[in-house]
Amino acid sequence: MPLLIMGVSGGVVGEMGDYTNMSAYYDLIMTSGYYDYQKIVENITRNNSFGSVLEIGCGTGLILEELGQRQPGADIMGVDLTEAMLSIASERLQQFPNISLSLQNVTNFDLKKRYDLAFSYGGVWYFVVDGDNEPFMVSHLYQEESNHQGLSRVASHVNTGGRLLLGIQGPHCDYEKPVSNGMLYSQKIEPTEHGFIKHYYLAERDEVVMAQTINYRTYRWSETLSLLAQYGFEHDADAEKCSHFIAFKKV
Repeated sequence: MPLLIMGVSGGVVGEMGDYTNMSAYYDLIMTSGYYDYQKIVENITRNNSFGSVLEIGCGTGLILEELGQRQPGADIMGVDLTEAMLSIASERLQQFPNISLSLQNVTNFDLKKRYDLAFSYGGVWYFVVDGDNEPFMVSHLYQEESNHQGLSRVASHVNTGGRLLLGIQGPHCDYEKPVSNGMLYSQKIEPTEHGFIKHYYLAERDEVVMAQTINYRTYRWSETLSLLAQYGFEHDADAEKCSHFIAFKKV
């Protein structure tokens, strides 16, 4: 059974993007075509040799479940800020003795261990790619200082020569779509000085049953490279390009 370590130390929980309001509906939304989990894990395991792996922002464990099936010998850890999400993940991952879970704030977490590979797909940091435009990084941490703190902590958990994979998504826009049980999922985007606010809604028969608002910060490609370089991560341009992640190597 996965180990659920309780106890987040400090941190600004609201600014981190706590998904408690969404947790009961998260799997419903995500498994209605939002992400292709098999493809995500194929991209994690392709050309990446690792004995240990850390997921930053593991949510309800949907990626970890697929990863555990493919990598039963790997030491796998998932961290997330939202206790309700980890409770669901703990149930989902009971059959995987090699997967552990920890309730952590990325700005100050300390697992007292280093990993060969760390990744985040739609978690704390990810990239948006829009056609031929340069990718830009999106962060759940709206404050500049929090991003420095978080990346510093991530760097302390990755072995020299190890990799950091940050997921790729398409451009954000206002839209709505039905999910598998007939409810209607929708989202609305508002630009801000340093990024954007994203409002998530789930409605059933015109009644909103879930609402969640997250404040995101964005970084241009050049800003991203400079920021990550401060913590020892260099863009791995020689890595095979894929549709799901941009890779960085810890030097």
